[in-house]
Amino acid sequence: MINTKTIEPFKGEPDKERLLAALKRKPVDRVPNFEVLYEDQHVEKFLGRYAGNTLAYGGDPAKGADAEQGRPMYPDDYIDFCNIIGQDMLMFDGGLWTPFKRHNENGELVPAYKRDVKTRKDFEALVLDSENSIKSTVGYVKEYKDAVAKRNSKIGVTALFGCLIQTLYEFVVGMNDFMMMVYEDRDLVEDMLEVSCEHFVNLSKALVESGVDFLFPADDVAFKTGLFIPPKIFKDMWIKRMARIFEPALNAGIPVMFHSDGKIDDIVEDLIDIGLDCLNPMDPYGIDYRQYKKKYGDRLCLSGNVDIEFPLSKGTPEEVDADVKAHMDVLKPGYGYVATVSHSVVNYIPHENVIAYINAIHKYGQY
Repeated sequence: MINTKTIEPFKGEPDKERLLAALKRKPVDRVPNFEVLYEDQHVEKFLGRYAGNTLAYGGDPAKGADAEQGRPMYPDDYIDFCNIIGQDMLMFDGGLWTPFKRHNENGELVPAYKRDVKTRKDFEALVLDSENSIKSTVGYVKEYKDAVAKRNSKIGVTALFGCLIQTLYEFVVGMNDFMMMVYEDRDLVEDMLEVSCEHFVNLSKALVESGVDFLFPADDVAFKTGLFIPPKIFKDMWIKRMARIFEPALNAGIPVMFHSDGKIDDIVEDLIDIGLDCLNPMDPYGIDYRQYKKKYGDRLCLSGNVDIEFPLSKGTPEEVDADVKAHMDVLKPGYGYVATVSHSVVNYIPHENVIAYINAIHKYGQY
């Protein structure tokens, strides 16, 4: 009988050194569990009080750049949450989207995420609010680190950021027009990417200097069948820029995890070449985790792939338990595995399945 009521006792308190070792494929006591996002209803059920979601106190940064996000989850709530589920790291939205803004009719700077940039003139009317955005992120890193220190916790701190191309196609230009622009006005695309890149390089440097424990850029670049843009064109535009975003972490000797949904086979070798330590989330609709373990397991830590549709949303707790065990059997040997779902722990997943998922990680993840 699978326990669906409570998180069972687990080996080892939350400790950033466990996750950092796993990212470098070094021995650990158990497979770390780490999620990009737990949505608010699951957080509330675990804590017994409202505390927002794990990326932001209000709104959901993973679902829209123009949403009013407010501040990240309060760090004491987040530390309590990690202590309950055994997670080793606090992570907040440190600036997923390039902070493009424009002046409204009152002369105030407001987010420019209306998918209405179609020409160079449109783009030149935007304002990049980089300094304020970075200052805000660094302030929250300090708040989190201070809270961890005050409680003598071993939990680490990082921030999710860096949607280099996704900001443009999803919020600034619009998907169809952006893909046409790649062919019809490549120079403009390159210039927009360069502005984004320079912002994220500066943010990357600031994050490293502020003491994050690893760097976590994210940029959704693929469908379930392959990259949005033909590989040669995409690599020319994107790899060298993402390499610059990775560089501050490599220079500081801290690990890099990267997230993209979809089938990203065409760029995995490139990501390894530019210094990637851990790949997330191995989207199950385009990636066979068994093949990835065989092909990349001696060079990359692998993270993700437990499908939020089935078994998590539509399966039974027993099916969740069996799926986690199947992933452990393949991905756990040799270290270099971080247990993570295929996207985020969304509210429509039954809470008893979330409990079964976490308990299974701790049960089957011991070395």
